[in-house]
Formats: sequence, structure tokens, C-alpha cells
Amino acid sequence: MRHESLSSMYIQATEIAELPGFYVRIIPTASSLFDLSKLNLSTRNNVRAYTKDGINQPTPRYNNSILEDMFLEENAEYTGSTFANWKTLQEALVLLKVWARQRTSIYSHDCLNGYLISAILVFLTMDSGGSIINRSMTTRQIFRVAINFFATSKMWSKGLVIQPMKKRTISKEGIAHLLKTFDVAICDVSGHVNLAFRMTKSAFSELQDEAACTLNCLDKCRDGGFEELFMTKVDFGAKFDSCLRINLKGNSKVTALSFCLDDESWRVLEKDVQSLLQQGLTDRTKMIRVLWRSTPSEWNIMDGFSEFGSSPLIVGVMLSLLEKSYRLVDIGPNPENRDEAIKFRKFWGEKAELRRFKDGAIAESTVWETETWERHTIIKRIADYVLTKHLLLQQEDLTHVVDQLDFCLLVGGQDPVSSSGALLEAFDTLAKQLRLLDDVPLKISTVQPLDSAFRHTSVFPPEPHPLAYEKSSQRLPNFAATCVRSLEVMIQLEGSGNWPLDPVAMEKTKSAFLLRIGESLEDRGMFVTASEDEVNVLTSGYSFLLKIFHERGLVVQKQAGDSNIQSAPSEDKELFFRSQHSSMINGLHGIYQAYGPVVRLAKRWISAHLFSSFISEEAVELVVAYLFLRPFPFHAPSSRVTGFLRFLRLLSSFDWTFSPMIVDINNDFNLKDEKEINENFMLSRRSYEQNPHDIEPAMFLATSYDKSSEAWTKQSPSKLVLKRIASYAKSSAELLTNLIIHGQSGQYTWECLFRTPLSNYDAVILLHKEKLCRPHHVLFPAEIPNGKLVIQGKPSNDFHPCMPLSKSVVRSLHDTRDKLLVNFDPTAYFLRDLKCAFPMTFKLWHDSIGGDAIGLTWESSKKRGRDEDDEAMPDPTSILKEVGDVGKGLVRSVHLLKAPKLE
Repeated sequence: MRHESLSSMYIQATEIAELPGFYVRIIPTASSLFDLSKLNLSTRNNVRAYTKDGINQPTPRYNNSILEDMFLEENAEYTGSTFANWKTLQEALVLLKVWARQRTSIYSHDCLNGYLISAILVFLTMDSGGSIINRSMTTRQIFRVAINFFATSKMWSKGLVIQPMKKRTISKEGIAHLLKTFDVAICDVSGHVNLAFRMTKSAFSELQDEAACTLNCLDKCRDGGFEELFMTKVDFGAKFDSCLRINLKGNSKVTALSFCLDDESWRVLEKDVQSLLQQGLTDRTKMIRVLWRSTPSEWNIMDGFSEFGSSPLIVGVMLSLLEKSYRLVDIGPNPENRDEAIKFRKFWGEKAELRRFKDGAIAESTVWETETWERHTIIKRIADYVLTKHLLLQQEDLTHVVDQLDFCLLVGGQDPVSSSGALLEAFDTLAKQLRLLDDVPLKISTVQPLDSAFRHTSVFPPEPHPLAYEKSSQRLPNFAATCVRSLEVMIQLEGSGNWPLDPVAMEKTKSAFLLRIGESLEDRGMFVTASEDEVNVLTSGYSFLLKIFHERGLVVQKQAGDSNIQSAPSEDKELFFRSQHSSMINGLHGIYQAYGPVVRLAKRWISAHLFSSFISEEAVELVVAYLFLRPFPFHAPSSRVTGFLRFLRLLSSFDWTFSPMIVDINNDFNLKDEKEINENFMLSRRSYEQNPHDIEPAMFLATSYDKSSEAWTKQSPSKLVLKRIASYAKSSAELLTNLIIHGQSGQYTWECLFRTPLSNYDAVILLHKEKLCRPHHVLFPAEIPNGKLVIQGKPSNDFHPCMPLSKSVVRSLHDTRDKLLVNFDPTAYFLRDLKCAFPMTFKLWHDSIGGDAIGLTWESSKKRGRDEDDEAMPDPTSILKEVGDVGKGLVRSVHLLKAPKLE
């Protein structure tokens, strides 16, 4: 089938038992049945429409399909003679077919097929094609030449003719007519057939874009991009920034069109939808791709073509620069241009309005007012409006995949990222105050925020707290959160030669400086809580945790002859890593605006599946950065859903065992750097083989500031944990792909992506949701339908996540502030206590963002260091009862699902 209702023949054969999945395709030809004069593409109509009155219009596509059948053998023989005894050309054809098949939306009815690729290769070997392919070329060279031809050649605008120049039978006028009649013209060896008559303008644009992306991949990928080009599926859901499904079953626009036309009704609908969306979205998109009515796998020919209407029409949208895509106003024509203004108002209807702009200009316009955090939905709103207005669709007929995952990032129906402006202003105020301090022995030269909230990657950036303002500058609400998260800020002091060289003395000196800085800020009206370990400053609605970084902590080791900073004091080393990381991620977010939302979804997914203990948020940020910097075979994602899908696929498919993930954010690395990274990677693997009792660094993330992957993944995740993460990611990626293309069905919903199966653990601890520090961050209250209930606990009265702030309760603002719990998280302290009380007994899995369940998996006997003759492990029930006692007041219940295995 070629998805044509007028000229197709399909013979359904019995499956061969010895070769399951093997079918024979019969291609009929009709070389002498028809008169060529009756198949003229310009004038003849060969499809009689019963419902059409008046003069019948020419049917060039139908006529061309008959001509294709007539000259099929001649074209096949000519193509075969060109490929005969030319091995490299044959191999290049195979590569091109594999390349095209992996790109599902270009290997389709309106773009490429295997024969068309072979015909184009034949053209490139001829003098009419410039003989740009010759027998001296290798397979790889021919492949590259063909891809380059797809992407950049100007010959497409003139039409391709598969005839030697001296034997050409088609005139220039004939070629010009083909180009006028069809979107793409490839004239066959007979001079009568346009082999590309099915190819549409949008499909050809996508082909050129894919080819250009492939050239980029060939230049930038290791090993010539073999895996990216030939082994990776470029499917609809992962390629486009948003996908739209349109249900047209029973739509009057469809039923009004007859099948007895030159173009099938479904092709007409594809073009109508394409035209409407392009007119509505204008330069907000780089590409719009519309596909409908491929042959359903379960289709029976006896059911007829009416069965095709049950499948939705699929639209893929690739966004332009986000400044264009997410703008609020579209400016139309000047009202003085009467004809254009009438067209504009007719198209936009009630959305069109006449506006005066700041520069004094008056123009027709459409306005899409929305909150800043909802701007990613503007494309959806425009598309839905245009299609419902012009195609007589209902809203329920449209499913636009744009904001379906937003639910896991919202608090009270709003994205807390909307308060980021206030956070940045608060930091700027603090930084200015710190730099102006003149009563500290050394001036503060640098103030840098380190928290992920400042680099737009925090799942829930903190919102202003009413008790974190200077004095009583804010009106107090009735209730406020008891716990406030403190945001880490790194300080550097001006240089001095008086710093001690001893690491312990250096840390004591830092503490003294911090205490002095805290006193100075307190004198200036800020609320400060200080200890020898940390200084927290409450100002402008936020809490900031101050840390001092001193470069001598790193330099001392270098002076001792060790150029590596591994042995530097841990505090300075950690601050160095975090400082470098924050700077680089901030720069990346400035280039890719979709980066932040994708990271937030990725972190939410990691936490929702209880992996918080095993992979740091910086590691997640680097993995997501990799898919933006090395997106091949795709373009960098411009939407959160597509970016999240690619994150899941990358996490599940990357070869963590044999490859380092090199994240070159600033494009700093040269061959020498890559060689050093690979040597460090091999050294880490060799070190584990020699000392198998050491922790295996399963995930190797190399950056310009950390070529040894020491900063974020040296201790975790282990090989087994990473395998589990990859397995979960693969399952989630498959579900997400299905949701994008087919939508929700039964129990498979968008929420399932963030529901983790608690039955996969040996035991589960359920916590009292109302005793968590941020209960409103919990996605789904956890429940255990199976397993043995070991213990149930009552909630404690000692802690409440909210405190009352009514005037009758608040007598002294200072005393009320003292009740604030800075950086307190009861779950984190409970986990710490469990690790101390039960070392090497079990592994703990939890959600650090908002979960009320903790998973336990028993450590193996070998891990616990037990010999076979040792006494048996204590009864798991008694252990779990002790677990409940440790978390008394917080633990709701403990359930045993599987007893530990003795190995």
C-alpha cells in the first residue's frame, strides 16, 4: 500500500510458517494498457467525481500514479544497471535506507521511500546531477555527499532529471510545469513520470532539516556518529517540541470531501491543517509536520477506507527561538491596508483587536495574556483556537501535549518559579550589604549564590517567608511554614598573607570571620542566627546560609607538589566544585531556556521513584546538560515534555559501563583533555577491578572543573543502583512515548510517570504526611495494599509544619522568629538516625522533595560482612519494629514485603 485509495493493489498472503514476519509484496505494472496522451498531467481528468458539477479539473497526481505503474520496469532496470558492479554505491544505499527508516516521519507516504533514495543516488552519478558521485569514492563519502545534497543543493529548485544531458527528452517548459504542479520534481528516465509526486513541501523541508542535522552530527560526534545516525530511532514524540492529536472522526469537513478526487480527502485535510497552523503560528515555529492515515496494522482490506478515520491526525511542532514562540502579542497589518486588515480579522475573528503600541503605531493584533510561568502554553492556545474556529472542531477533539506534566511542579495551582524575581532581588540586596561591610578585617570581594534556585533548576524554589523580613516590614498572614530552607551563598574575602596554613586553623579563622560578618549584618537590621558551624541571615523574605571559600585551601596542595585537588580540605573543595558548577549551569540556562524546566521534571522523577539518596541534584543537572549540548540525532529540545522524554532515554541507554559522559558546557575541551578524561575513566574502572570491595563509581561525569568525576558521583550511584535507575527510566520513557502519541488509556495516565511501585521493596515505611516539613509537596499519598503490617504509629504533637501568626499568638516578632526551624527536615534526620542505628543492614530509598514513603531493601549477607557460620540475622519483624521506634511520631506504619535472603 502507498496510502492511496485510487491506484493501490493489496494481496493478503498467508504467513509462511518457517519465516514468521516475512511477507511478499507484489507490485503490479501496466506498461502497455494506457494511452500516454490520456495521461497528460496538465490537461486530462481521469477521475469522475459524482458530486461535482461543471468542468472537471485535471488530475495530475492520479495520472502520475498510472504513469508510475507504466514505466516502473523501465526505471527499475535503469536503476539496477547503475548499481550493478558498484559495491560502494550499493553499501551507501543501504546506509541511506537505514538512516531514513530510523527517521520515521521522513520515511513516510509523503517523503522518502527506498526506491526514491536509489533514484536520487542514480541522479547524482549522472552528468545531469553534476557527477558528484564517482567510483573512486568510499561508502562513507557517498553517504555524506548524498546527505549534503539533501540538505543544501540548489538543484531541487530546478527539478531533478534522471536522464543523460545528451538524451534528455523533457523540455525546460516540461520541468517548469512539474515544479508548478508538484512540490518536488524528480523526472524519471522516460521523461514522463515525476517520481516525487507524493512528496509535500513540509515533508521536503523536514528532509532538508534532518539532513542538515546529520551533517552536524557527522562533524561533531565520536566515531562519525554511527550510533546516533543508524542505531537511534528519531521518532515523532522525541523529535518535535510538541505534538497535537486531532480527532476528525465524523467531522463534517472530512465527510464533505469525496474520495473521488485527485488528492485523497485525508491528504487535503493534512494540507488544510498545515496551512491553518502555519498562518496562526507564523514565525513562532521552525517546522510544522502533519501526518494522517497511515495503514493501521490491524486493517482488513474488506473494511474499506472508512476505517482509516478512527486514528487521529498527528501534528508535530518544532519551536523557533523561545523569545518568538512565547511572545504575548502578534502584530498584524496597519488598518489603512484595508484588504489585509479584513483578511486578518476574518482569520482571527474575536481575537483580533486594534491596538496602539508604545512607538505610536496602530495595527491589528492578537493578544495572548498569560502568567510568565504559563507562557509555554501559548502555542497550544493559538493552535486550539485556530483549529476549533476553522475546522468546526470541539475542544475535546484536540489533545496538545504541552503542559500535561506541569502538575508535578505546581504548588496551589501555581508554579513557585514565579517568585524567582523576588529571590534574585533579595540576593542582590544581601550581596550589596556584604560588599559594603567596613567593620570586617578583610573586605568581601565576591558573593556567589550556590543553591539550585538561583540557576533555575530547583523543583520548588522557596517562596518568601513572612518572618524572614527585616523588622516588621510585612503584614503577617494567619499561618506560615514552620520550616524555612536556607539558600547557600559563597563568600570570598580579599587577599591576605596572614591566613594560617594549617587546615584546622584555617577553618577556625573562617568561623571567626563568619561570626563577625553575622554581627555586622545584625547591626544593620537583619535577623541572624549564628554558630561556629554556620551563619544564617534572614532578609527580604528568605534565609541565606553564608560560607567562606578560601583558595589557599586548594593552593596549599599544589605547592606541595600535588596538582590534583583531591586532597584539599573538603569544605573548600566542595565549595570550589559547587561554585564552578553553578556558574556553568547559569550560563547554560541563558542559552537554552527549556533547560530549567527539563531539569526540574528530571529531579522530580528521580525523587518520586525514591532515588534521592543515590544521585545528587548536580549530577542530574549535568546529565540533562549533556542532552542539550549533545542532542544528536535531534536538535536541542525547546520544550519540557520532549526534553524530559530524552532525559529518560539517555539515562536508560547511555553506556555507563564503558563510556564517560563528557559534559563540555563551554566548549573548552581539546583532544588532550578528552584523552585525560578517558585515562581517568579507565583508571577508575581498573581501580575497582583491583579492589572490588571499594565503591564502584558507576556513573562517570566529566566536566572542565572535574575531569576525574570526583565531585558528584564518586560515591554513588553504585552499579546496581544505576541499573535500577536505568530500568525505571526505560519503563517511564516507553510510557511517556505512548502517552504523547496515543494519549491516556485506562490505568495508563500522565500521573503514572511519577508513581513508583512500592512492591519492588523488601519493606516500606509510611510517614505521617501532616508531620512532613512540606506536606503540600507530596504528589500522591502512599498506600501499601500488600505485605505484613509490622507496626503502626501515632503522629507526634511536638512538630507541626505550620505555625499560627495571629495577633493573639504573636506577642513578640523576635520570639516568633526563634520558633522558625531553619533547614530542618524531620525525614532527613530520621534517615540519618536509621543509618546510624542499622549500618549495613538495609539500603534506604526515599523522596527528598515530597514523599511520605521510604523503601528498604536488605543488604546481602556478604555486604554485611557475615560468614556462613555466623548466627542468623535477627528476625526482620523485630528490626522493623525498632525502625518504627526510631521514627516514633513521624512513622505512620511499617510493612514487611520480603524477608532478607541468606547468601
